[in-house]
Amino acid sequence: MAAQSTLRHADDPISILLKHYVDRIRAGLMTTSRTARLLAAVVLTLGIISSSYGSYKWYTKRRKEKETGRRLLRRNSGLRGKDGSRTLFVPYKHSTARVTIYPTKPTTFDAHRRLFLQPPRAAGLSDSSYPQVPPPQTRPGLNLAFLHQFLSLLNIMVPRWSSKETGLLFSHSIFLLLRTYLSLVVARLDGEIVRDLVGGKGRAFIWGIAKWLAIGGFASYTNAMIKFLQSKISIAFRTRLTRYIHDLYLSDKLTYYKLTNLDGGVGNQADQFITQDLTLFCDAAASLYSSLGKPMVDLVVFNYQLYRSLGPLALSGLLANYFATATLLRRLSPPFGKLKAVEGKREGEFRALHARLIANAEEVAFYGGDAMEKVELDKGFRELKGWMEEIYRLKIRYNMLEDFILKYSWSAFGYLITALPVFLPAWSGQGDSDDGATPTPSPATTTTGVSEANIEHNTHSSTRMRSFITNKRLMLSLADAGSRIMYSLKDLSELAGHTSRVYTLISTLHRVHASAYYLPPSQIAPYSPSDIQGTLHLGFGGVRLENVPVVAPSLFPSSGEELIPHLTFLLRPGDHLLITGPNGAGKSAVARLLAGLWPVYRGLVSRPRRVGAGDDGIMFLPQRPYLPQGTLRDQVIYPATAADVSAAGRADAEVQECLEAAKLGYLVDREGGWDTRKEWKDVLSGGEKQRVGLARLFFASPRWAVLDEATSAVSGDVEGGLFEGCKERGITLITLSTRASLKRHHTHLLTLGLGPHGDEWDFQRIGTEQEKQSVETELQELRDRLKMVETWRRRREEIERELDRVWVGAGDVLEPPDYVNGAGMGEGERDRRAEVQGAEDGDERDVAP
Repeated sequence: MAAQSTLRHADDPISILLKHYVDRIRAGLMTTSRTARLLAAVVLTLGIISSSYGSYKWYTKRRKEKETGRRLLRRNSGLRGKDGSRTLFVPYKHSTARVTIYPTKPTTFDAHRRLFLQPPRAAGLSDSSYPQVPPPQTRPGLNLAFLHQFLSLLNIMVPRWSSKETGLLFSHSIFLLLRTYLSLVVARLDGEIVRDLVGGKGRAFIWGIAKWLAIGGFASYTNAMIKFLQSKISIAFRTRLTRYIHDLYLSDKLTYYKLTNLDGGVGNQADQFITQDLTLFCDAAASLYSSLGKPMVDLVVFNYQLYRSLGPLALSGLLANYFATATLLRRLSPPFGKLKAVEGKREGEFRALHARLIANAEEVAFYGGDAMEKVELDKGFRELKGWMEEIYRLKIRYNMLEDFILKYSWSAFGYLITALPVFLPAWSGQGDSDDGATPTPSPATTTTGVSEANIEHNTHSSTRMRSFITNKRLMLSLADAGSRIMYSLKDLSELAGHTSRVYTLISTLHRVHASAYYLPPSQIAPYSPSDIQGTLHLGFGGVRLENVPVVAPSLFPSSGEELIPHLTFLLRPGDHLLITGPNGAGKSAVARLLAGLWPVYRGLVSRPRRVGAGDDGIMFLPQRPYLPQGTLRDQVIYPATAADVSAAGRADAEVQECLEAAKLGYLVDREGGWDTRKEWKDVLSGGEKQRVGLARLFFASPRWAVLDEATSAVSGDVEGGLFEGCKERGITLITLSTRASLKRHHTHLLTLGLGPHGDEWDFQRIGTEQEKQSVETELQELRDRLKMVETWRRRREEIERELDRVWVGAGDVLEPPDYVNGAGMGEGERDRRAEVQGAEDGDERDVAP
């Protein structure tokens, strides 16, 4: 037995082939020179060493990357690249995954601007040489305007042929075609199963059921992949649009500020546009490809199969039915696009009401205005509810008509079409032949007495049954494809509404980002966004304003309000400026001009660039400091990130020093460390919030700082130390305040609100004779006003007496009741009121000039 096994093993073809190759290798080695073999050994050794070294370097790099990811993940930060990209680390299973986000290039914005700022006239979006953005109130629907808007957005969603979105669309198309092919296979298999069942062929029937289950499993996988890829396409579209919008919205052009305060194109509903409307648009756009792409393919394939089976008459009837149905539904369809657009607007307005209440909850609670706010919220909801109920009422009639036509009318028409081979065989097609010709009856069959006519009749009945079932299945699939296309008309109308909203958002962002406020010359108003002729010069070594009008801007296309006709001054490093004046004189307006929040309509504004982490420049501190979400460390280093600070090599000890300088050194121990996360706007007091802003100033160490009432909540004894600390660090201050005590920390004074109309100003150096004389003039004005106190008091009493009189009929005066004159008042109460009145009169007399 062992000999036989060895013999069989030796006769195995694989063993013979291996033995042949081994003999050839051995013969090759015998004929190879010693030098060649040595060289081959060296090459092999070097290859092993290099591959091992490369694997070790890859492992080391991967391990270091994972450690960096864990560290940055704890700090909720990332890495910045030289090309502006940002690398984020996100949790993935038991490790971290790296995601690199590349910013949109400025050239891309320039290329897309023509699509959103200069729409073609044929699209109905522009009727002159001046762009109109957002588009005029065209009716959102299936028109050329919708086509232009959707194709413009498609340039963003699918930027190039080699993008990930193209691959997803291609994969989705493969599965859609595969599902169409499976529908044909299922239709044929259905007919075969019914034929075998009627013919009593048990084995063929069982085999058909097995094939049905096998195809059903594969079809289920195909349907699941179609839904999965549709969701992936929706997420990919939303990712592209969201990053594109964020790059426009959060740019160095301050688009996020100007969008609401200067433009007004989308009002205060930018969050509604970016979150809800964008999501609805991406979902509708992703489902559009599936709801239109596959039905179109199904129509072509199934119509061809029915043409072969039922003939040209059936095809003509089907085409006529499609055309009549589409025309009828198109004429009777409500304007779903416009309804969806208005619904989105109403949703945004209702959401804005709640957002406003959340932002001002404390003030409303102090006033006790919950009843008033409830009235406003209920009113907004009633408007939204009424609009949505109107949409539902319109949908009732349309859905009734749609269901009757697409389900019952098409089903009846399908039975008529499939009955053509039975009642009009001359008009039917050749159809699909059976598996072979008519079978010849066997001798055993003829001897049993069954005639050939009966055999032929049974065979024709079986074939007719199979053809009917197959055609019926094809008709059902065709009706499903047609109904989905008809249903898609409504989906297209709703998509047009979402498209109009997203297109309006992006076009408005482009207009604000590029300051492209175009109007015909006859419509340009002074100090409107179309009349900006000034210059904002960045990178200057000081701060300079030359003949700059201070104008409070208005929403486009209205003109702004001029506060100061022209303002001129020049500051060099070390020239600390205090800007003072009454409320409404324009102090904060000067800060907004310097920061670039308000446009420079005329003249020249020169200043340094904004400060970065550790860079020289200018920094602005508002009266109400912004405290972002994050750790205590993030509050001090803002607007820099933890990654920026780590890359600059700055440790927590330096951050602690800045807190100590701002008199907040106790915060670290009180709040539990640098990595503590809290809702800081609720934890810190008003003075602590403003001192956190000063700590940011100390950490950034800019050359210039603009403080807009940034110490109004800080006590006077601490305030002086903060200003001196800024000056010791070499920071030149521009302070906007009404506190005269801050003069000793500054070298120059700019007084606004002078003159009879409050539009004049005075710029001078503190400590000069001119400045002292102006102070003396102001004191004299106060003395003159104090001399008029007695006259004003007597006039007030006369007015009160006139107001106390009550006139009755015939011109008589009603006498006051007794308690007004003190008749019903106790002795103690009369003495107390007299004492209070005497004290008030004494206070007025003690006020001496």
